[in-house]
Amino acid sequence: MKIPVSADLLDGLVLALLNQQDNYGYAITQAMQAAIPVSESTLYPVLRRLKKDGLVTTYDQPYQGRNRRYYQITDLGKTRLTVITEEWNHYKQQLDRIFKGGSDR
Repeated sequence: MKIPVSADLLDGLVLALLNQQDNYGYAITQAMQAAIPVSESTLYPVLRRLKKDGLVTTYDQPYQGRNRRYYQITDLGKTRLTVITEEWNHYKQQLDRIFKGGSDR
């Protein structure tokens, strides 16, 4: 079963990966694909939007005669990651209550 992933959750996952270390687009895609089905054509617009919103910055590093663009989380991105993580934890707790047969009503 494939459960759709919202734009906010995609943002949060990318920011979480970049909070661990700076990385380039293909490596970010590979790390994401280890957890959820996502294509490069989906991920690159996410990276562009995060950059436009000031949540990440970029810098180039030489690699085998070419430049590789790396993404780095900003302080604003870390703040947004904290918010997304808190929202995700609340959402997950609510779903877990239902899946596990409990209710707080």
